[in-house]
Order: sequence, then structure tokens, then C-alpha cells
Amino acid sequence: PSARNGWRTWSREPPNDRTVGAEAAMRTPRILVVNDDGWNGAGLHPLLEALSPLGRVWAVVPERERSAESHCLTLHKPLRAREVRRGVFLVNGSPADCARLGVCELMRGRVDALVSGINQGYNLGEDVVYSGTVAGALEGAMLGVPSIAVSRGLSDKGRRHGRGAWALEDFSGAAQYARRICALALRRMLPPGVCLNVNVPPSPPASLRGARVTRLGNRVYAKKVTVHRDPRGVPYYWLASRVVSRPAQPGTDVEAMREGLVSITPLHPDNTHARALKLLKSWDL
Repeated sequence: PSARNGWRTWSREPPNDRTVGAEAAMRTPRILVVNDDGWNGAGLHPLLEALSPLGRVWAVVPERERSAESHCLTLHKPLRAREVRRGVFLVNGSPADCARLGVCELMRGRVDALVSGINQGYNLGEDVVYSGTVAGALEGAMLGVPSIAVSRGLSDKGRRHGRGAWALEDFSGAAQYARRICALALRRMLPPGVCLNVNVPPSPPASLRGARVTRLGNRVYAKKVTVHRDPRGVPYYWLASRVVSRPAQPGTDVEAMREGLVSITPLHPDNTHARALKLLKSWDL
């Protein structure tokens, strides 16, 4: 094919399914990476390295950590993107902002896949409601791009180390699974509007026991707000809580983590509770 006046032309015959498919197969995939941990996130650079054999990779990430910002878009101030190296942009926005800006503007062309991560910590069960990592992938899916969110747990050694533990963690196992699933998504595609939420145990690649397709489970957090007072006596609050229980739920992402398996959960933005529709229709509304 050749281009003339902005239109694509074929010199011998019009395209058919076979010629278009052959052209698509020869194209170099264009992959967008976003995250919520920012440029200094420990999982970002292993992910970029792992995906690079699949095609050309762009990174559009927040300029600072934006964990647990959920699916928010910045509408009340301008977004600014600073290119720190070729194909790498730092944005003063949320993970969803990064996904939309990358797909709609910064990559200047088609986007064949979006991978969000690798997140520092699991995104299981209700975590997906709050997760910026998952929001980045959902935004990509809503824009018509096959999208994957990838998260990794903290090892026992990391928990003992305390602050700075993530810098010592080995993300190679999660990065290899991200590449494997991204390659499959590029070949087989995903249903429209669906993204994959992938959680990987904190194990070396050789120790990972395989993967399981799962549904969302439950992680029960303590209902506690930590209260302190500043030097002027004015109270301030911390909302972060510990996980206090993980109910046994076969077939869920939480259960897969307990068994040392990679969990792969398909997600989509339709939050309608189908079983409640019948109940609500019976109300005298």
C-alpha cells in the first residue's frame, strides 16, 4: 500500500481480509505503559524492559505517586506532559489521565495494547474500586484499546525490611507474565470494553506455579481511622487500614494468591447489579 493525499491506496488490488490481516501481522505493535506509582515506581522499568521485545513502547506516567486515586480525570486545571526521554512522558495527572492522554494525543497514532503497572502491591477484590493501576487499564479499555493491569505482592522479606522495601524486590516474574499476557492479547484480542486485572505472587519466575482465570474476591479491611493532632491541636486523619481477613472463596483472585498462583480477572466498566434489577422493578416507584 502507498499513501496519497492522506488516503491509503493499493497499487494492485483493493484490500481484502487476507491482505489486511497480513499487513496487520507485519505491523510493529505500539504499546502504551501507564502506572500509578510514577516514574520512580519500582515495577515500571522491569515492565518497560520486558515489553520492549514485543514492539515499540511508550510510557505516560504520573510525575509523582498517585496510588488509590481510582478512576478520576483532571477537568479543573490544565494537564502538562513533560517528555524526559524519547517516548517517555511525565504528567501532572492521574493514571486515567495518563491513559487518555497517551491514547488520544501523545502516541500520535494507533495504540495496539495498554499495560498498567507493575503496581507495588496486590489489587484484589474491592481494591479494584480504589486502584489507580486498574483505572488506567479500564480507561484504556473504554477507549477501545486491549488493556491489562498488572500488580505484584510484597514478599515476606520485603515486609520485614519496612520502608524502601519495594526497591529491593524482584519484579522479573511479574514482568515476564505481563509480557506473556500482552503478547496473547495482541494476537487474540479482548472483548470490547474489557480489561484484564493480573495479580502476581512475589516469587522468582521459576517458582511461579502457573495462572488461573478468576473472579473478584473479598478482602476485609479494618474499619479504623487513625487520628492525630498537629502542633496547634487540630486533628488530622489517616485512612489506611490493614487487611484483617481474607474469606475463603474458591475461584477468586484472593484464593489464587493464597495458592501461589497468578490470577487473571476480566473487568469491565458496567457496574450494574443484574440480580437487583428484578427486585427494584417490584418496588412501588
